[in-house]
Amino acid sequence: MSSTLAPAPALRIGPIALDAPVVLAPMAGITNTAFRRLCREYGAGLYVSEMITTRALVERNATTMRLITHHESEKPRSIQLYGVDPATTEAAVRLLVEEDRADHIDLNFGCPVPKVTRKGGGAALPWKLGLFRDIVTRAARAAGDVPLTVKMRKGIDGDHLTYLDAGRIAEDAGVAAVALHARTAAEFYSGTADWEAIARLKQAVTSVPVLGNGDIWSADDAVRMMAETGCDGVVVGRGCLGRPWLFGDLARALGGPSAAAGDPVDATLGFVARAFRRHAELLVEFFDDEGRGCRDIRKHVAWYFKGYPVGGETRAMLATASSLAEIDEILATLDPSAPYPGQAAEGQRGRAGTPKRPALPDRWLESRDLDAAETTAIADAELDHSGG
Repeated sequence: MSSTLAPAPALRIGPIALDAPVVLAPMAGITNTAFRRLCREYGAGLYVSEMITTRALVERNATTMRLITHHESEKPRSIQLYGVDPATTEAAVRLLVEEDRADHIDLNFGCPVPKVTRKGGGAALPWKLGLFRDIVTRAARAAGDVPLTVKMRKGIDGDHLTYLDAGRIAEDAGVAAVALHARTAAEFYSGTADWEAIARLKQAVTSVPVLGNGDIWSADDAVRMMAETGCDGVVVGRGCLGRPWLFGDLARALGGPSAAAGDPVDATLGFVARAFRRHAELLVEFFDDEGRGCRDIRKHVAWYFKGYPVGGETRAMLATASSLAEIDEILATLDPSAPYPGQAAEGQRGRAGTPKRPALPDRWLESRDLDAAETTAIADAELDHSGG
């Protein structure tokens, strides 16, 4: 009697076996339940929530509690936390675990936004080695059997890199994986991601998976990143804006047989319009408010129809529609047979910006240890709302 072995998972993060080594990067105001469900309908992988502030979670802020709620179809459930205080971060992790609200928890140490870094949070925090170690160690201990991962940047700027030290500390603390956005805080989202840094981190961190993030606009980019760096998987952010079917392309390129179901997408204008309409429908369900859902989809109009023959008047109408019926009427005016426009629809999407000097607490870079004044400053780094 013969038996057939199940195919090995493409990536394992702790006990979680993924059919494709792909993770949706948290994006504030984007990766809510609606967008995660949409991406999941096209592909395979791990789909992470918007960034959740630990203080807001521990205080059970109503908006935050809504953001950590997953649809019943979302498995595994993944939540990213942002925190600067070891005790608060530990308490937030414990809440998620004890109340069975997550199957995977990620810690954000990569946010480059000035309102976060100027108080020592986000990408600025790993510079303080002791504080970083304390947060990750206590969080990993509180997580128990729920896999905890860390996402970070290369460092503050080219002269103050932190990712190799942080990667080793996180590995020693017991995390299940580390992910690197291969830019510094100073680079923000500009220029070209330094994939060589991902390769260096992979050489330094050997006992847990290393995931790469930065400039993955297509499945070919993901294949190339993994080949060039040796990383175990990819984290995709801006590349999927207005293109949730990218996860299907990634599953076909990187995943096993069960992940690669379905044919390659023929992204005609009709296909894109249906994806846009589905996204709007899911947003209405998420907010339980048709008007609010239709307002939220407006930010996605330019991303979905990039390069397609959709005139400015039509785009403006979509960006002011207040009901699904109105969206349907507008989409019905489009030519569904219009073909994929090729290069015009490719490449960068979402925010980019220019390099800028990171905003930091006074004298932050003078020492890698946290002094009393900095301890006071960083206490204000936790915002009273989620996002960033």
